[in-house]
Amino acid sequence: MLLVVALLCLFGADLAVYPVDPWQELGRIGQGLLLPRWDEPVVLIEAVGQTVAFALLAVAISAPLGLLLSMLFRWRLVRLLCASVRSVHELFWGLIFMQLYGLSATTGLLAILVPFAGVFAKVFAEIFEQQSRDPELTLAPGLNPFKRYLYTLIPQAWPALLSYTRYRFECALRSSAILGFIGLPTLGFHLETAFKQGQYAEAGALLWAFLLLIATIRFWVRPRLIPFYMILAIWLLPETVGFSNSGYFWQFISQDIWPRALREGDLAGALDWYGQMFSEQVWPGLVQTLLLTQIALVLTGLVVLLVYPLATRSMAGAVMRWPGRFLLLVLRSTPEMILAFVFMLLCGPSGLPAVLALALHNGGLIAFLVANASDAEHGSRQERPDEPKGLLRYAYIETPRRFPAMLAFLFYRWEVILRESAIMGILGIATLGFYIDSAFEEIRYDRAFLLIAVTALLNVLVDSLSRRLRRLTQAESVRQPDSSCLKME
Repeated sequence: MLLVVALLCLFGADLAVYPVDPWQELGRIGQGLLLPRWDEPVVLIEAVGQTVAFALLAVAISAPLGLLLSMLFRWRLVRLLCASVRSVHELFWGLIFMQLYGLSATTGLLAILVPFAGVFAKVFAEIFEQQSRDPELTLAPGLNPFKRYLYTLIPQAWPALLSYTRYRFECALRSSAILGFIGLPTLGFHLETAFKQGQYAEAGALLWAFLLLIATIRFWVRPRLIPFYMILAIWLLPETVGFSNSGYFWQFISQDIWPRALREGDLAGALDWYGQMFSEQVWPGLVQTLLLTQIALVLTGLVVLLVYPLATRSMAGAVMRWPGRFLLLVLRSTPEMILAFVFMLLCGPSGLPAVLALALHNGGLIAFLVANASDAEHGSRQERPDEPKGLLRYAYIETPRRFPAMLAFLFYRWEVILRESAIMGILGIATLGFYIDSAFEEIRYDRAFLLIAVTALLNVLVDSLSRRLRRLTQAESVRQPDSSCLKME
């Protein structure tokens, strides 16, 4: 069904390939990646440190907040609140908070921790649902619900909670990096500047630094070092650039984000404004966002099927799987915005760079998880001597075993791909993000608020649909033990 929908979307999506001559520029990019150079090591260290600082502090605040919300997740109001905040991309939250607090540490932290709190609440609640209820029988009747969680569910779920928090920190590093695209002094700021100025050796140095940061998380993130990292992160936070006026908050939410006609009680004028916005911006941006999302979703599945065997012990071998795993590390660690920027040099300014960037990034991430599941199973069972090898093994053993979980992972990423498709508009692609970014540049907060609300509502609907499809395909019944770590963003 998804494949048929994606094929139909091809007729309406802007996937034009413009006549460009990018090969000389791409050659320079390749040379920059192979021969990276950075003449100001202090600036590079500061950018890496501030990227980590935003990510670490945001996770340190949002994880406990999400844990508290997960205990109340049975309340519909809490579920709606969490769904609303996690449906808005970190870049959009950054644009909102930048109007209130300028280019400040407050803007960067809130942009990450607000949506992450909603994600933590949802995933932690689902982790708790998977735990045994038998220990509750030992507790006194009428005990405080928080104490029930403290003495029964949290101890059972603690390994899964820690595992997901570690994974979420990796996501926070990527989110912190791309906040540089709106001016915060993280790695993304220097990356965007280097690419726009054609300084590809500097861009290569930044990309390699970020890949190294992601690849070595397991070595430098140690529980006993967390307090030291927290103190260092607070010290590394940047100073405010612009303004920091908390008193402006009330004016912003009570006046600036509403059209003038609505504030003046002119209902007819407000309806006319909303109708004009729908026809000129909401509908065109919505259509292109959905079309690109569905094409990228199916292409992501194809990328997974093509690349996951390269990183598995059973098909690539114990030695040759490492180049495959390195390829998956590059794909899942490189921000989609950077991939899309490179593809724009090759294909021109259309939706095609966004589709390719989204498919490669998400395909690399899901392929990494599928390959890990394959290696875990391969190491825990005795292989039969008559099992087929090569293409036959791929077609008749590995892929049928991995496909249900892969489909579940793909449905989990559907909402994420939709949010990422929207923010691609910041690069000039005609999705909802294009109109949102334009509204902020024109200081039209009423337009920006309407478009962000539409984006959030669309994400909530897609998330609901993906959950229904997971139940229909019975994908949940074949999840791996650590699949709770896959409900991303």
